[in-house]
Amino acid sequence: MELPPSAAARIAENLASVQDCIAVAAARSGRPVSAVTLVAVTKYAGSDAAQALVRAGCHDLAESRPQELWHKAAALADQPVRWHLVGHLQRNKLKRTLPLIWLIHSCDSLRLLAAIDAEAQQLGRRPAVLLEVNISGDPAKHGFAPHELTAAWDVVLGHQHVELRGLMGMAGVEGDLELARRDFTALRLLRDKLQTAAGHRVRLDELSMGMSGDYEVAIAEGATIVRIGSALFEGLA
Repeated sequence: MELPPSAAARIAENLASVQDCIAVAAARSGRPVSAVTLVAVTKYAGSDAAQALVRAGCHDLAESRPQELWHKAAALADQPVRWHLVGHLQRNKLKRTLPLIWLIHSCDSLRLLAAIDAEAQQLGRRPAVLLEVNISGDPAKHGFAPHELTAAWDVVLGHQHVELRGLMGMAGVEGDLELARRDFTALRLLRDKLQTAAGHRVRLDELSMGMSGDYEVAIAEGATIVRIGSALFEGLA
């Protein structure tokens, strides 16, 4: 099903506006815009809206539920999309999910990491993974506690069938940009600490942090990936 032309045009306008804001935020932090990847989160949009984003030039799309990712990946199979998973991943969905994924943002436990590693070995793949950190300590959020990840770091590095790329986290309080800045700074500092401990064994180049309400602050604190959903679909009925 095709979107009405007016809706597709609005999505393209929203995308351009977000891209402009990313460019400004990157410049303020002394980085080129190419240092920040915009990942469009399509969990509240249909396949037609996802298609409109791709046609407008956004090729990195994300879902939070594996089943929805399967559905949209099939619907957009002929499109040049790099799929990201940003929500919780159950181990029983790994076999079907791993072949579709460009980057898993939400590896939130040693148990899940071990399961991804084992499934990747069976499939003959080496998926790219970010470790999700509950940097704010919010009990409602998934993710490693910072001290837990630090203590288990050698165990994490022992998984040979995944490609660790960095960390993912989110601010603890929606709408409070100063608290968001604190959380994003803490995630960056944790990444730096873990990179030092890893030496040359891995390159933790990616920091996935920042969403529609706080991505400019996240970029200022070092985000390399921002996950944008609602800002791309503003103005649609």
